[in-house]
Amino acid sequence: MSRSLKKGLYIDPRVLSKVEKVKASGKKAPIKTWSRACVISPEMVGVTFQVHNGKDFIPVFVDENMEGHRLGEFSATKKFVRHGGKMAKEQEAAVTAAAAPKAAAAAPKK
Repeated sequence: MSRSLKKGLYIDPRVLSKVEKVKASGKKAPIKTWSRACVISPEMVGVTFQVHNGKDFIPVFVDENMEGHRLGEFSATKKFVRHGGKMAKEQEAAVTAAAAPKAAAAAPKK
């Protein structure tokens, strides 16, 4: 469910004040934040954030195309490992077997 238009976009005031401090100082130091719901505003363009995903801080460099999105969209909370199963293992074995002869042929001969 989206936020009411009457209220406007949610921009965390603490994050906005940190952005102003970084821009005023001229340094490129990343801003560490837990505020994943904060909407990216035009003032945040060109700043690097370290967005918490529940375990680690993921670096996110804010670009012009990210305006209007939330910081949490660029810091995934779940890590996709892969789908398992017998068929996936067979396909992986076939790929590694096909790549082995190519790697041996590409290696320089002594």
